[in-house]
Amino acid sequence: MKEQITLAIDTLCYHCGDSLPAVPFSSDDKQFCCAGCKSVYLILSSHNLTSYYAYNDIPGASQKKAAEHFDYLDEPAIAAELVDYMDDQTTVITLFIPAVHCSSCIWLLENLYKVNPDISNSRIDFPKKQVSITFKNQLISLRKVVELLASVGYEPQISLQDVVKKQQSDHSERNLISKIAVAGFCFGNVMLLSFPDYFGLSSFEHSFQSFFGWVNLAFAIPVLLYSGRDYFISAWTNLRNGVLNLDFPLALGIAVMFIRSAAEIISHTGAGFIDTLCSLVFFLLIGKWMQQRTYHYLSFERDYRSYFPVAVTRLTKGNTQPVPLDELKTGDRILIRSNEIIPADAILLKGEAKLDFSFVTGESLPVAKVPGEIIYAGGRQLNGAIELEVIKPVSQSYLTKLWNNETFAGQKDPIKTFSDKASKYFSIVLLLIALSAGLFWVNTDLNRAIASFTAVLIIACPCALALSSPFTLTAVLSIFDKNKFYLKNTAVIEEMARINTIVFDKTGTITNPTAKGFEFTGGLSIEEQQLINDLARNSGHPMSRELVKSLNLAPLYPVDNFMEKVGRGISGTVNGHSIKMGSAAYLGLTAQDKGSVVHILIDDRYCGYFRSEQRWRTGFKQTAIKLGQDQDLHLLSGDQDHDRELLTPFFPRMQQLHFRQSPQNKLDYILGLQQKGNTKIMMLGDGLNDAGALKQSNIGIAVTDDINNFSPGCDAILDGAAFEKIPQFIRQAKDAVKVIHMSFAISLTYNAVGLFFAVQGILSPLIAAILMPLSTVTIILFTSLAARLYAHKNNLL
Repeated sequence: MKEQITLAIDTLCYHCGDSLPAVPFSSDDKQFCCAGCKSVYLILSSHNLTSYYAYNDIPGASQKKAAEHFDYLDEPAIAAELVDYMDDQTTVITLFIPAVHCSSCIWLLENLYKVNPDISNSRIDFPKKQVSITFKNQLISLRKVVELLASVGYEPQISLQDVVKKQQSDHSERNLISKIAVAGFCFGNVMLLSFPDYFGLSSFEHSFQSFFGWVNLAFAIPVLLYSGRDYFISAWTNLRNGVLNLDFPLALGIAVMFIRSAAEIISHTGAGFIDTLCSLVFFLLIGKWMQQRTYHYLSFERDYRSYFPVAVTRLTKGNTQPVPLDELKTGDRILIRSNEIIPADAILLKGEAKLDFSFVTGESLPVAKVPGEIIYAGGRQLNGAIELEVIKPVSQSYLTKLWNNETFAGQKDPIKTFSDKASKYFSIVLLLIALSAGLFWVNTDLNRAIASFTAVLIIACPCALALSSPFTLTAVLSIFDKNKFYLKNTAVIEEMARINTIVFDKTGTITNPTAKGFEFTGGLSIEEQQLINDLARNSGHPMSRELVKSLNLAPLYPVDNFMEKVGRGISGTVNGHSIKMGSAAYLGLTAQDKGSVVHILIDDRYCGYFRSEQRWRTGFKQTAIKLGQDQDLHLLSGDQDHDRELLTPFFPRMQQLHFRQSPQNKLDYILGLQQKGNTKIMMLGDGLNDAGALKQSNIGIAVTDDINNFSPGCDAILDGAAFEKIPQFIRQAKDAVKVIHMSFAISLTYNAVGLFFAVQGILSPLIAAILMPLSTVTIILFTSLAARLYAHKNNLL
């Protein structure tokens, strides 16, 4: 067994784990898939940092991707917007590192000072995939720091949004934790001082009863004024707007508990309900903290600026200069290198453009442009450098106008939860019972009337009701997380349970962007396949790379007279044979290409053509059939309709399949569905062209194969590997709502028991101290266990 493992590892890159080429790169008896991985190893080795490889097998990231150009970081204006702190000697910056994934990453990034002593220290925040670096700015520049990170395999991701809106640290969670700490501290001490009252006072303890009461009252003040303050603010704000939410009975119960307790302690007539008050606020804050937990390393509010680079290279009198995007003006001449984004609408002046607009328009086929044609912002140049002249600044480009649609500018209406609906009726019923109990006793015993009125408000304070939703939904959130489905907040779960219509994008959503199949029409011998394979290996075009991968042959022959016409085809001489492959126009054929087609000529003899076909995501067909049983399915694609026949079985009605859809078309289609009546829409997309539709939908889900890559603003992010689990996620959401309903029933049962004592005016602090924590613990246990049981039933655990 041990020998088999060794053999398996020997066929993989020592640094990143990718498959080795036929002739691997080697150093120190280690083998690497590319020069980049070998270079990282040599850098670490030269600084005695090879312990990096000891913590995890194959810990590194592949270096096959071309490194970014970071010369724009030398611009002081850009650097000043990115750094956290800077003085004459020291600079501190926090960078997002998508490649961070294991303990080896942490070890290396926190030992950067060993690679370059001009770095004072570095600290990694693993959950957020962020590294905070402090460096000596007189000895090393920001650009050199970023290039150092890239050289060791941890290239930071820097986008325009980092400059336009540097993310501010969110202090709300820190404040909430502080409030929990205060409430917990006071609750523990009050419980300790209340034990004599629970178990009976001895003559010695009786002399301290008044003192303990005053101390408890002192502990209650910070709980009331600091920890519980938000409930009073929320209740008052909603009352002013004519809304009764669950915070109203909570705030009323907290206030009544404090007032009655203070009255009893001051008048020496009782111990009050301080322990119940502190426990109530403490558990409520715990529930709020759990409900507010989210994925700090994911962004659900991205816009086009996250997709754009920070700067662009401007050409001035033959010289190149990096400039921030907001300084780009009409008439500027810019240089766009291979794999860079077009930041503004421009005219192509020089070079052959082969552009990938799939993320903007949804069209999967690359678009070829020739000098003189207009190129719209958002496309990615695939091959070679091109020169452009800007015709519109970034703020007026097509992509920016798309994003400035009122749908993007406005905020989506908050999701109505079951708690919001139930709280209105609960508050009214609670006040009616309290008033009825008080009025019943007022003519016979005024003290009992006051005791019964306040006791109802205390014991029926909806602590367990307020906790049932947070704990249920947080448990489901955790289950979804384990299955690579990340929600913006817990309210999305309840909205998902109401979904009756699902709208899919095609390219990148239901298709697998990393898996393409090639079907050959014609006839090729094994030798001819080898000739095609060896020629295609010399091209960097995505189609050529996919074709080589599909043929799965080792290189055999050298290639002479290689020539590539960007976006058209390639040619060369292989083992004495003249090979030409590419589009019909490039080969001089009269055929019209439909879809992604590569024609083959060998020694001027036409052999046939390869057709590239998108492959559906794993389980798409079964997923569509299951979803179609309960939901109405629609497809909106910016692509051509060459897959219509393949998709018709899953979208049987013609009006459900729509191709050549612009971003505005998609947005209008969603609006049209919503205006038809009680239609709850879940939209699944992956690109900027889906962003408007995602935001307009009741639930917008961004599908991505790398959660750290750009995805449009959305309510949830779904890892592509979990696509086939969508029906299970919807069932789990519906089951979660069932659990909330059952937990509400349990909570009302406890309230009914408490009300039995409260309406008679005989509710003691001991009964309150038992019932409220007991109901809270019961709800927490029930919701957590029930959510997990349903998850097992839905095969999510």
